[in-house]
Amino acid sequence: MTGYASASSRAPGATADGSPSRAASVNVELRSVNSRFLDLTFRLPDELRALEPALRELLASKLRRGKIELRLNTQRDADDAWPRPQPDQLSRLARLEAAVQTWLPRAQPLSVHEALQWCKGGGAVERLDDTAMAAARECLQALQEARAREGQRLVEVLMERVLKLRELAAQAAPLVPQVVQRQQERFLERWQQALEAAGAAQSMSAEALHERALNEAAAYALRIDVAEELSRLCAHLDEIERLLGQGGEIGKRLDFLIQELHREANTLGSKSAALELTQISVEMKVLIEQMREQVQNIE
Repeated sequence: MTGYASASSRAPGATADGSPSRAASVNVELRSVNSRFLDLTFRLPDELRALEPALRELLASKLRRGKIELRLNTQRDADDAWPRPQPDQLSRLARLEAAVQTWLPRAQPLSVHEALQWCKGGGAVERLDDTAMAAARECLQALQEARAREGQRLVEVLMERVLKLRELAAQAAPLVPQVVQRQQERFLERWQQALEAAGAAQSMSAEALHERALNEAAAYALRIDVAEELSRLCAHLDEIERLLGQGGEIGKRLDFLIQELHREANTLGSKSAALELTQISVEMKVLIEQMREQVQNIE
């Protein structure tokens, strides 16, 4: 099911030890497109790469189908682009520099830029994991709501197709006995003509010929009778309506029912002995194919 959602969450203003942190926010985007299975893709910054298992578990707990892409990025305020070194950090750095210069007298002293680079990352990074997960949960909730709205629209589209299929089945039902009778009479005429042309009428009694013709005509009528296919098609439509009204995770069950509808429509077309039924079969298959494309979107 297609959908898009985004959410942002701002990191707390201080680290766990109470020292000031670099202001940061986490932005999350979720994109969903159609897929028969659940396919998750993550685009994460290196500093939050370790969150992928938790994010995967979060998405898998709420989503069942679709190709889902999660993009996560962090932003820091422009005036806090550089870290604010803490005294203990600078003290440790000075001791390290002194130790290095003791053993390597020719080593260059640290520049301000190098010192800031060393201190970078010591601010609010520890708190971004929680911030990112909070943004991901908010974004997932928004995506579910968007998919629910689309799902309601899909239900309306599918119910419209179901209604049209019922109308076609209702048009075909009264044609079936007429077609069977007409084809049965035509079969008897051709049967009689074939017997006469072969000279079989002279070697068999009229009563035997008539009985044989009736048996063959009855067998032929059974082969072209599509009343059973229409009954099964209507039963499948009943089940589709029930599932759409029930809601929940019904996508895979609808997939199966669409296949069964297609099977019945194909059989109706292959057994059809009249142009009217053939046309109805073609229209049914068009509607069923439209339903199949939409069912791919349903979770």
